[in-house]
Amino acid sequence: MKDQLIRYTRAGYAGLFLCTPEEARAEAIVKAAAEELQRPLHAWSLTEGFVDTASGSVRACPDPIAALEQIDNLEGDVVVLLRDFGNHFEENDPVLLRKLRDTLRSARASGKLLVFLGVWKSLPSELEREITRIDLDLPGAETLGTVLDGILASAELSELPSEIREAALNAAGGLTTLEAENAFALSVIETGTIQPTIVAREKAHALKQSGLLEVIETTESLDSIGGLDALKDWLTQRCEAFTQRARDYGLPVPKGMLVLGVPGTGKSLTAKATASVFSVPLLKLDAGRLFGSLVGQSEANLRAAIATAEAIAPCVLWIDELEKAFAGSGSSGNTDGGTGSRVFGSLLNWLQEKASPVFVVATANDVSKLPPELLRKGRWDECWFVDLPDVKERASIWDIVIEKYGREKTAYDSVLLSRASELHTGAEIEAAFVEALHHAFTEDREPTELDLGEVLSASVPLATTMSESIERLRHWSQGRARHATQANQPCHGKRKLNLS
Repeated sequence: MKDQLIRYTRAGYAGLFLCTPEEARAEAIVKAAAEELQRPLHAWSLTEGFVDTASGSVRACPDPIAALEQIDNLEGDVVVLLRDFGNHFEENDPVLLRKLRDTLRSARASGKLLVFLGVWKSLPSELEREITRIDLDLPGAETLGTVLDGILASAELSELPSEIREAALNAAGGLTTLEAENAFALSVIETGTIQPTIVAREKAHALKQSGLLEVIETTESLDSIGGLDALKDWLTQRCEAFTQRARDYGLPVPKGMLVLGVPGTGKSLTAKATASVFSVPLLKLDAGRLFGSLVGQSEANLRAAIATAEAIAPCVLWIDELEKAFAGSGSSGNTDGGTGSRVFGSLLNWLQEKASPVFVVATANDVSKLPPELLRKGRWDECWFVDLPDVKERASIWDIVIEKYGREKTAYDSVLLSRASELHTGAEIEAAFVEALHHAFTEDREPTELDLGEVLSASVPLATTMSESIERLRHWSQGRARHATQANQPCHGKRKLNLS
């Protein structure tokens, strides 16, 4: 970032908007750039006024227009840091806007650089081409390592073993320097040393507060999924896809997969198991919360979510029920001023171009609501279709559910139960077993196959109430998506070659 600021300054840029909530870190970067350029650094804020950082002299200047006048009076090539100036753009003050444009023109001619610091604010249209936006990435391992060393020194602790240090830095990935410092310090207070699990816990809390991303703690594995053999084999084949050995071999970083299908058939469970396959953290993106009421807020939310995921990488990013967030995005200009289209376009571009090890697992129930450009190859490594479980898969699901609730699977005839639960999804099978447990619990006994049969006969499966929608989904999947169950499914519409 420092080098980028230096290049912009030498190129004669007059206005830069440095977007970040990490004010102290950003100020340190600007100061380091000014020192390398051998330029005086001045700073302004509403509370402190105008400060010459070299001499420490302070001039009271609570008015932004007066601050711009002070900049005009500065001589020589200087760098001026303006804190929270973007807040004044929302006032739509024509005098301030005119004065700022005049100051930028004068600064460009005299070699001055104005750096606006703060969280991104939408610029007035008159300034969009005059002020260049720069996003300060979340700190990497090197910066976080410096923070960690500072905490260890202040607590007078010895250097950590290399494996503990690496785990702690990985756990802090995606946090700001202040958040990481707090997490490290809390770990020292609670345990007397640095515990990666405590750092990870605090990161999960911090991400959950943002409302966009959440760290999901999961114990699910591929063994938790009944059936879907083709999908499971595909994932198993890629279990080392994020390793350095894969990069050395020449394999590209995996992009992700889109999982479409009937509700309750294990799509969300697959997302959780994927993180276990890759042995990386699982992040869940609440796509509905991306959209904010303020102009530019939705796009900023998406950028923040992507930046956090990339800082934590390698990781799995789970976007659940994708169709609810981006349904009708192609015509969103008629309803939301085009916000949905811009956010959707930004997501598509990131999916296509991303080089960071973020494996995206997107799940959807209704493919008819997804824009067609989201489904094409290049966005995903594979598109999967998950149908209702067949008789063999239902037997496997019964075994998994029975053991999940602490019973011996040998005590039940899973083949008989599989036939009795035709058209039921995995979620409905689990719900039926739980219902039978309630019945048996009230009578102080264990549930029987008869109990399960009564529950199943009394329930109406989703496949019955949504039969038309499921048939449309099946028809769409032909030739467009791989079936998650059939390991050797032939390619629809393509000639099979005999290579023997």
